[in-house]
Amino acid sequence: MDDAIGEVLAQRKALDRGAGAGIALSVILHAAITAAAVYAALRTPREQSVPVIDIQFAKMPAPVAAPEPQPAPPAGGLKPAAPQKPQPQPQPVVAAPKPVATPPAKTVPLSPFGKSPKKGADPVPQPATSNSHPIEIPVGGTGAVVEGDFPYSIYIDRMRTLIGQHWYRPQAAPGIAATVSFVIDRDGTIREVTPETKSGNMTFDLAAQRAILESSPLPPLPFGYSGTYIRIHLTFK
Repeated sequence: MDDAIGEVLAQRKALDRGAGAGIALSVILHAAITAAAVYAALRTPREQSVPVIDIQFAKMPAPVAAPEPQPAPPAGGLKPAAPQKPQPQPQPVVAAPKPVATPPAKTVPLSPFGKSPKKGADPVPQPATSNSHPIEIPVGGTGAVVEGDFPYSIYIDRMRTLIGQHWYRPQAAPGIAATVSFVIDRDGTIREVTPETKSGNMTFDLAAQRAILESSPLPPLPFGYSGTYIRIHLTFK
């Protein structure tokens, strides 16, 4: 019987030792979990709060209209007269211009020969000015003398016309004349202008030479002419 009691006590001791070890192990595990939670909480960064500023706008005062200036009261305590509104000015009436009646043109009755009527008013001729010159001025009564065989009279007439446009006869005695000799090259250039017969009036002779020189160049010589130049003897009167 004593042996049975001893075995029970021995079993209880073994159980007590196992329970104590389990409690100690449980305490160690809880402590480790708590320490891990505290360490994790300390390592986590805290959220920074953003400051919020509340801005309020001030109300603008309403614009106040400036008071209209009041006219000063006249002396003597009289009330000022109310301003009068400007009266519209009447617009001037412009009369339309009266049409000017033009007199009818005078006509001549038909003649027995059946001619058409003419207007009664003939145009007034305009007086010619003293400085005007005709386009073509005939040069000399004897005309131009060409040396050699030159059967192109049209070219000579054209030459006389062009030189006549530059011929301005000075005031000299009637009946005087001057003959000038010159050469016309193939391209129309004038050269060797030489007075042959003088008029006795130096102004007249120089005017004749100037008319020839100012006409250069003339038109080229005719294509059918075989020579390279022609010599002309031109008389001015």
